[in-house]
Amino acid sequence: MKPIGKYILIKEIVEEIETGSGLLLGADEVNQLRYKKGLVIVPGTDVSVLNSDDIIYYDSRAGHKMLMGDDTFTIIKEQDVVVVL
Repeated sequence: MKPIGKYILIKEIVEEIETGSGLLLGADEVNQLRYKKGLVIVPGTDVSVLNSDDIIYYDSRAGHKMLMGDDTFTIIKEQDVVVVL
């Protein structure tokens, strides 16, 4: 499977986030953050700056979820990526 154009297929990375004072944020608080972390599974045909297995941060309000087999993936546009690690 390969996304077309500027779309990117990603797998969300769920992580525990620790505040500066050492508190661990729960899943509800993490879901309220503006950006999420993800793993690029397959970049679209017109995406030139990302490769498979890149770790990115993207706008949490962007994209659409899709179920493939037992896995949930997200499809986002290239413009929703804010950081590449």
